[in-house]
Amino acid sequence: MAGSAVATARPNVVSHAEWLSARNEFLRKEKEFTRLRDELSRQRRALPWERVEKRYEFDGAGGKITLADLFGGRSQLIVYHFMLGPGWQEGCPSCSYIADHFDGSTIHLANRDTTLAVISHAPIDEIEAFRKRMGWKFPWVSSYNSNFNYDYHVSFTPEELSRGKVSYNYTTDFFPSEEAPGMSVFAKDAAGGVFHTYSTYARGLDILVGAYNLLDLVPKGRDEEGLAFSMSWVRHHDKYAEGYLLDPSRQYEPPKKSACCSGESHS
Repeated sequence: MAGSAVATARPNVVSHAEWLSARNEFLRKEKEFTRLRDELSRQRRALPWERVEKRYEFDGAGGKITLADLFGGRSQLIVYHFMLGPGWQEGCPSCSYIADHFDGSTIHLANRDTTLAVISHAPIDEIEAFRKRMGWKFPWVSSYNSNFNYDYHVSFTPEELSRGKVSYNYTTDFFPSEEAPGMSVFAKDAAGGVFHTYSTYARGLDILVGAYNLLDLVPKGRDEEGLAFSMSWVRHHDKYAEGYLLDPSRQYEPPKKSACCSGESHS
């Protein structure tokens, strides 16, 4: 990362025997964590479901498509709520960082009866323009003419924002943008009924970021502790070659809107 703000602590260099002893001790903690993670995943899968009563319809590159259609003939659907609002010049860098991991996984998920799709609030023509720029292939549709984003608490109305607090991540608090990231999981039964089984937001999305898992293995880790906004170092993958210098005091900045900004959705 250019302009790293956090210096690596002086390493404790030891003999191989001492290194192996410390590594084996830590391995016991890793195995305990793995067992706890497996149990948490089991409990997540055991959570109750709620029936999706509304017939959500989205705009796709090929026309209208319903939430049930997004399953693509499979019984499980993962939806990533991507922060790309109406009139935004580009998608959220952090969501883009996550989305860079999607295309390689879709074929594997499909062979485990699961479809991954992305939904954003921006109109479909704005989504397609950004998708073309980023080179992504995963299914991506627009909820611009739907209440879907509002119902799943990843888009906020001007009235909500004016009150200073919005409903996000199962609490009511300040949020710095009219769009928010999240992930929701749905299931479809043999009769065609659609059910909402799980949603997660904020740090709950960390599990989607393979690059973070790799950085957690190296000595500097994510190297974000000294940053005013932890993900301020993240760029769209086509911008890293611009020779930027990281400003550790940089706060979160809402994405800029185009000069001819789209209006609010009509739902």
